[in-house]
Amino acid sequence: MYDCGQLRKGLKIEIDGEPYVITQFEFTKPGKGTGLYKCRLKNMVTGVQFDRTFRSGEKFNEANLEEHEMEYLYREGNNYCFMNTSTYTQEFLSEEQIEGARDFLKDNTVCMVLFFEDKPIGISLPNFVDLEIKTAEPWAKGDTASGSTKPATLETGYVIQVPPFIESGQLVRIDTRTGKYVERVKD
Repeated sequence: MYDCGQLRKGLKIEIDGEPYVITQFEFTKPGKGTGLYKCRLKNMVTGVQFDRTFRSGEKFNEANLEEHEMEYLYREGNNYCFMNTSTYTQEFLSEEQIEGARDFLKDNTVCMVLFFEDKPIGISLPNFVDLEIKTAEPWAKGDTASGSTKPATLETGYVIQVPPFIESGQLVRIDTRTGKYVERVKD
């Protein structure tokens, strides 16, 4: 059980049998009366967000969430198949459940899948993934302007900005939190 005083950004709580994550948090203490906790909540199943104010003394259950290490296998229509790496059971997640992660998912990527009451509701990618550059414009010799970049398309179809020396067919490391180029991967 959580008390209102323990609320903070990123905390996962259960309200009316649904898991929510606090995306914004603000505490206010009016001149009289009890403190108010203004929160922006996001439903972890449906993605719906709303604002709600709680008074001091209210209590919340901890969301019954579990994470399992799973491997991405394949895409079937708008569903993505993941296999538990220890039990070999397979689960499907919809395109909405994986959100922006599909830009960095390639076959055999190991990630953490979040479950609520034994149902998958979302994934967490590793912080860095190595992906191949499929298309990139050639580097013009002498083009050494400081901070210059060019667009490149990854094997997943995602377009990023890379330094001018990166060529098609090379492996690059991408930060999945920002979606930006980190470094070229040496073979």
